[in-house]
Amino acid sequence: MKVSELIDFSPKFFSIFKNYSREKFSADLMAGMIVGVVAIPLAIAFGIASGVGPTEGLVTAIIAGLLISVFGGSKVQIGGPTGAFIVIIYGVIQQYGLAGLTIATIMAGVILLIMGLCRMGSIIKFMPYPIIVGFTGGIAITIFSTQMNDLLGLGISEVPANFIDKWICYFSNMSNIDWWSAAMGLLSIAIIALTPKVSKKVPGSLLAIIIMTIAAWLLKDYAGVTSIKTIGDLYKLPSGLPSFSLPTLEGDMSLFATIQNLAPVAFTIAMLGAIESLLSAMVADGIIGDRHNSNTELIGQGIANIVVPFFGGIPATGAIARTMANINNGGKTPVAGVVHTFVLLLVLLFLGGIVGRIPMPCLAGVLVMVSYNMSGWRTIASMCRKSVAGVTVLFVTLLLTVFFDLTLAIEVGLVFAIVIFMKRMTESTSISVIRDEMEVHHDGENGDECLTIPSGVEVYEIEGPFFFGIANKFDELTRMTPPVPIRVIRMRKVSFIDSTALHNLEIFIQSSQAEGREVILSGVRNKVDETLTKAGVKKMVGEQNVCHNIHLALERANELRKQMNIE
Repeated sequence: MKVSELIDFSPKFFSIFKNYSREKFSADLMAGMIVGVVAIPLAIAFGIASGVGPTEGLVTAIIAGLLISVFGGSKVQIGGPTGAFIVIIYGVIQQYGLAGLTIATIMAGVILLIMGLCRMGSIIKFMPYPIIVGFTGGIAITIFSTQMNDLLGLGISEVPANFIDKWICYFSNMSNIDWWSAAMGLLSIAIIALTPKVSKKVPGSLLAIIIMTIAAWLLKDYAGVTSIKTIGDLYKLPSGLPSFSLPTLEGDMSLFATIQNLAPVAFTIAMLGAIESLLSAMVADGIIGDRHNSNTELIGQGIANIVVPFFGGIPATGAIARTMANINNGGKTPVAGVVHTFVLLLVLLFLGGIVGRIPMPCLAGVLVMVSYNMSGWRTIASMCRKSVAGVTVLFVTLLLTVFFDLTLAIEVGLVFAIVIFMKRMTESTSISVIRDEMEVHHDGENGDECLTIPSGVEVYEIEGPFFFGIANKFDELTRMTPPVPIRVIRMRKVSFIDSTALHNLEIFIQSSQAEGREVILSGVRNKVDETLTKAGVKKMVGEQNVCHNIHLALERANELRKQMNIE
């Protein structure tokens, strides 16, 4: 067997050049340049909000963006740092330092790589939608809450990490508001919100940064306003190409112990990266009429997250906003994504001085709008009018994300979703005991009929999946009913049977046979029949006691009645 048959890895970048034209390159070049410009403020803002700096944000957008475009499975996906990772990254840095973040990102990259190699690209289908909406909304609230210090110019040197403590700290320092900073932050939000109503071609965040950077420069140099903090005041600015470096562990903790501690965080980063990138690719497919390769996309994401930490970068994934900007501006192939990384590289190498003049309140305004767009409040409002169970999962995930952490939120949210699913599955399956007479419905054929059940015979009809949630119910029902010589188990509507139900069925058959009673199986579907055959259940009851339908089962019951001298 060929390696290509085992590994589903076929990057779109290497398949486009057979029919690549000058027209496509022109479209990709223009789209890539625009997306690169759009990505500048976002990369810088996400880097700073994550607790690293503008350089790390740009480096991530450049290296990860390049690798995701070259090795990914989507034609138009744009990769880089995203708002979804801010909360996780900030928490890891606070607890384990930059070295811990590096190791966690590499581990997440390895997990993504393994997921892609194992063809787990359909993983997004198994993540309940309320959980996705819940943790996205929770992340949005958390991002918003982290920006108040810079947005209002409160001047707090150390903001508490805990959500409640953070807001207590904000309210206790409200008297320290710098009104110049607050005005600049609020004007930035207004510009970003209003720009799409005037022109959808101009990125509002970039326009806000240009206007507010000029305003901050004029206020400082000509009006003597020095209270507005800029990026250059707080961070070391980029001065050249990033260098390769290995992570160094801090403290006495061994590498193995660090990996053990970071495993849950790495898993969360990987799952979040997989969900966001595949969601972005799915949305893009619907717009451009293409189909991405989800396994290749995961491999590309894995490669990017393994490589970028060695250059000081942070976790990256497919960015929905930048991917949409790429599509809307005419991007056709992964070449547009490559072009966007070169635009960012030019900023990193030659525009560090300009980047340093960007005011922090303006960046906070950009992130406030990012959090607003992420919040999905319209979706939440819509879901509140639908399923109570779905809304419960949504708000449990959202609140745990805000007040605790994303890892716990996803774990508990999944448990809630599974419990609710099992409850619904249990409610959808019914077991009934039928004696004397039974109605037989012909499932679409004309006419139903009424069958007489002979004395000494009873029918247990199972309608729905026969799994562990129903197995105990079946066991209790068989114990409660008075024993009869012949029991027919009608399974025509059993779509599958799990190991617990299989075990209970085996015990039921064995105990019945030990008491001299017979068990007949009726209407077993093909897949369930295969399971019963492999488990030896058909051999246990005897092939003659496995009947195609209820008519044959009752005929077999009458034969056994004669053999057992039952009148």
